[in-house]
Amino acid sequence: MSDGTDAVTGGDDARTEPEFGETWVYESIVGAVPGVSLSSRQAVTLQFAGFEVAVLALAWVYDLWQGALAGTVAVAVATAGSAAMLDLGSQVRDLDAPPAYRRLLFASSIEVVLGLLAYVALVTYLFVFDPRDGATLFTDLLGEDPPVLAAYLLLLISWDVCYRIGTGWWAAVAALYRSMRFEFDPDTARGFRRLDLRTAGFALVQAALLPPLFGHPILAVAVGGHIIAVWVVVGASVWSLS
Repeated sequence: MSDGTDAVTGGDDARTEPEFGETWVYESIVGAVPGVSLSSRQAVTLQFAGFEVAVLALAWVYDLWQGALAGTVAVAVATAGSAAMLDLGSQVRDLDAPPAYRRLLFASSIEVVLGLLAYVALVTYLFVFDPRDGATLFTDLLGEDPPVLAAYLLLLISWDVCYRIGTGWWAAVAALYRSMRFEFDPDTARGFRRLDLRTAGFALVQAALLPPLFGHPILAVAVGGHIIAVWVVVGASVWSLS
């Protein structure tokens, strides 16, 4: 386990590769593509451009402009989540973070489990619960006869968003554990407070998902409740650091 001095920077310069078990799953995937070496900014830009081009192309081909705006919002939130993950991972490795906290945050991969649970709940809502009330979110976005490719892209982007939501929640919980379990010098504590506020900031970005969900109160309450919960946990972490 590294002591935190061999950190990965979040910028565009050459960087030292982090040790196994000290990255998010997303970071590991980006870094594992053979023959591809992308900076953080390039990876995030490529993610946004690829998904957004696909959203606009399918909206044009199938005349699904009613879903294009919601798709763009979801892509933007997922991309912001990727940027937040890369930044948070880099900053945690830069700080003198306790090994137990780093293992809990990265090596456990619990953010994937939380993202999967959120995604399964979303799919269950879309295809089991929502159809009982007539018009569904799925048909609102893709029409009564959804094209296969558009449905595939919608579910893929939904997974991307759910994974980022799971990551944000796990970052908040791990931060609270870190702040209550360990003591830090003033400079390190300030660094962790900044990280916690960035986690809260990303949760607030997810509020952009709420307008397309206003006609579906269960989903709106779930997203809004998640944002409030993250803020409460992060607030407790910041208070503990103080």
